[in-house]
Amino acid sequence: MTDEPEPVAKKSRAPSMHDVARLAGVSHQTVSRVINDAPNIRDETKQRVLDSMEQLQYRPNRAARALVTSRSRTIGILSASRTNYGPAASIQAIEDAANAAGYAVTTANIHGFESTSIVRAIDRLLDQAIEGLVVIAPQRRVFDTLAGMALRLPIVTLQSTGTDGDRSLSVDQIMGARLATRHLIELGHRSIYHLAGPQDWIEAEARMTGFLDEMNAQDMPTTAPFLGDWTAEFGYFAGRELLRVRDFTAIFAANDQMALGLMHAIRDARLDVPGDISIVGFDDIPDAAHFWPPLTTVRQDFPELGRRCVALLLGGLDAGEQYDGIIAPTLVVRGSTGPPLSR
Repeated sequence: MTDEPEPVAKKSRAPSMHDVARLAGVSHQTVSRVINDAPNIRDETKQRVLDSMEQLQYRPNRAARALVTSRSRTIGILSASRTNYGPAASIQAIEDAANAAGYAVTTANIHGFESTSIVRAIDRLLDQAIEGLVVIAPQRRVFDTLAGMALRLPIVTLQSTGTDGDRSLSVDQIMGARLATRHLIELGHRSIYHLAGPQDWIEAEARMTGFLDEMNAQDMPTTAPFLGDWTAEFGYFAGRELLRVRDFTAIFAANDQMALGLMHAIRDARLDVPGDISIVGFDDIPDAAHFWPPLTTVRQDFPELGRRCVALLLGGLDAGEQYDGIIAPTLVVRGSTGPPLSR
């Protein structure tokens, strides 16, 4: 018979604060003080508790911490989509910035855009005692619903029109669209079409506005934009339809996925990009540089967007840092654009 120590935590249950305290040789009150970053704890004691937490893979219960400290250190995100690259990249950027600041992030997705669905999603976030809310749901009905709820917590909205005053952040979608359109005009294109995003998306409307503004400023003839749905499948369908009457030499697509579908349709028609038709996208998704040919597109700085969003939400902008709610996009020129063929 051997005098082996009793196991600290049974594998049949998750480790508790008492298990950590027993392994570290301290009281559970000391473990609680370490978790809540209380002052006046000796460094060696704190390290012994942290090492024990790591050994046991103990994770503090955030709900319990919130009851004790009245702080959840959690940011909520209201999102309309996790599948489109823009919203997904924004969420990732905010999560990275929030984690660096010691905050967790919880996301509620809206299913449908009825007011009841929007309210339910916000209520789910409020039930988790969030300390601030980020809205990445660029549909007008979402903002109308929020305006009627009178929420009593910090809110930052990510939208492209800057209509929410000093609590709004965005990449300048109109400028990005103008950069894309101007690039095609400067290459010599005169017949340029725009494949727009869904009509109810604020970003889609802003990119359409930027395209029309630049075309008008350059005194270029315009046709009604073709309304899409963000998918490569629709881009392919639109390309097939537009090629029935080939009266253009360039297309600015409102996102990279639709641009990919367009390029597929052009290739199926035995035409060349950019030799016969130039294509510009928007977003600069990670795969854009590996399309064939590599896609000319508008890049949005999502990491900077996430940093500013969390800083604004938590009131953590550096002293003297001038707040600007609009982030400038950049045009990334690759192989999908070139001068039009002489006819």
